[in-house]
Amino acid sequence: MRSQSPGQTPQSSFFDITSQLNQSHPLIALCCELDWQHLEQVLKSHYSDKGRPVKPIRLMGGLLILKQLYNLSDEAIVEQWQMNPYFQFFCGQTSFQTTPPCHVTELVKFRNRIGKKGVAQIFGLSVKLHGRMSEETKVLVDTTVQEKSFWKTFSRKPSWMRVSITDDMHKRPSPVPLISN
Repeated sequence: MRSQSPGQTPQSSFFDITSQLNQSHPLIALCCELDWQHLEQVLKSHYSDKGRPVKPIRLMGGLLILKQLYNLSDEAIVEQWQMNPYFQFFCGQTSFQTTPPCHVTELVKFRNRIGKKGVAQIFGLSVKLHGRMSEETKVLVDTTVQEKSFWKTFSRKPSWMRVSITDDMHKRPSPVPLISN
């Protein structure tokens, strides 16, 4: 069952964070530019009106966008959301929350529910928002390969590493008899 986004509820709280945040913060600007209503309309077909209520689409979609923007794991985005009021506002919260938004596995279930097309639609919001500016004219590829100086690191080997391979082979009996010609 689909539930309402927190921004759609009329209740205001003493802990309202909207007036306390810096309105020029990039996440607030992005949040105001994204068409969240369209996203909810597109993804609501993946939900039923029956059954147990699930997390709001705005919350889960916002978590996926933030996860991508900041290159975080599912565990890290849930933890960061709990500590960051800008993340919470981006996902539609109007008051500061001290509990995690969801269990980590709910992000996996949400991605499975909406499928690859749904995930592509979420990330397509940014492309649609920025239009041609989102396309890169130049792609910079760093092909530098730096060799690891393994032997320089171990130039002062501990005594247990000073045994050579050939010395070590002669001390141990061979498990397979050697064939001599």
